[in-house]
Amino acid sequence: MSSAYDLDQVRHANATGRVPVVFVHDPWLLAESWEPWAEVFGQAGFVPVIPAWPAAAGEAVGHFAGLVGGLARRPCVVGHAAGGLVAQVLAGLGLVRACVAVSPAPFRGALTYGRFRHAVANAVGEEEARRLYDRYAVPAGEAADPWSVDGTSPDRGPLLLVAGEMDRVVPWAAAHDSYLCQTRNEHHLTEIVELPGRGHSMTVDNGWREVCGTALTFIQRFVEP
Repeated sequence: MSSAYDLDQVRHANATGRVPVVFVHDPWLLAESWEPWAEVFGQAGFVPVIPAWPAAAGEAVGHFAGLVGGLARRPCVVGHAAGGLVAQVLAGLGLVRACVAVSPAPFRGALTYGRFRHAVANAVGEEEARRLYDRYAVPAGEAADPWSVDGTSPDRGPLLLVAGEMDRVVPWAAAHDSYLCQTRNEHHLTEIVELPGRGHSMTVDNGWREVCGTALTFIQRFVEP
C-alpha cells in the first residue's frame, strides 16, 4: 500500500500538468537520497516524484507500477541499483516515456544458451558450457517472475544504463550484460555509458551532479517537460 506522502506526490504531480519523473531508490538508501536530483529536474521543468519502497520487497514492482498508473501524464523513470532494475521492469511494461538505470541490479528472465555462455559459463569450453546449460539451467517458463524485464517490448521507450568504473556492487560486466539484453529491442534506442572514477555511491556522493546531468540530458533528448 502506498503511503499518504507518496499519494500526495502523485496528486501534486497531476495538479501541475507537467511530465513527472519518478525516482526509484535502492533499498539500501532512503528515498530522500534523490532530493538533490529532484531539485535539478524540477528546475528543468519536470515534476519529481520520489516514492519509498514498500515494506515487502517482493511487492515492489506492483507498488511502483500502481503509483505510476495513478499519474495523469506518462512519466519518465530514473532508478539506482535495485531501483534501476524496477525502472527497467516498468519500462518493459510500457508505463514510462524514457528510462535511466544507474548501476542497475541484474535482472532475471529466460536464460538463453547465448546469455548463459556469455555471462555464466564464459570460462569453460563450449562442450562443457552446453552440458552445464542442458543440465542446470531453469526452463524459461519456470524462470519467469515479477522481476523479469521485457527488453523487447515495442512500448519500452528509450533506455540509458549508467555504469561506474569503480563500482564493485554492479561492475561494468554486469551492467554491460543488461545492456546487451536490452539492445535486442528493435523499436527504441538503448545506450550505456561508463563514468570514470565513479563507484556505486555515485547518485549521492560528491560526484552526483555529473550522474544527474547525464540522466537529465538523456531524458531531455526525448521528452519535453
